[in-house]
Amino acid sequence: MSPRPKKIRRCRGEFCGRAFKPTGTPLPELKQINLHRDELEALRLCDSEAMTQEEAGRSMGVSRGTIQRIITVARRKTAQALTEGHALVFVDESEKV
Repeated sequence: MSPRPKKIRRCRGEFCGRAFKPTGTPLPELKQINLHRDELEALRLCDSEAMTQEEAGRSMGVSRGTIQRIITVARRKTAQALTEGHALVFVDESEKV
């Protein structure tokens, strides 16, 4: 039995570059944490646009529970990068391996 196919997630936001990192240290020298497009979009909608998780889910075409799981992972990755001095590297769905 194979898992259910992943639902397409609508992401309207654009990346502001390839990565977000501490200044003064070259990217190859930093631990890199991948932040996927859907994670960045969930952060943008919930935290920057002040949408509820239900509104963000409708915008992205997924359930509120899915948004909750995505945002939890995205916030953990972001907090880790900011507090431990790691780089957040933006990854598009088409680049996932």
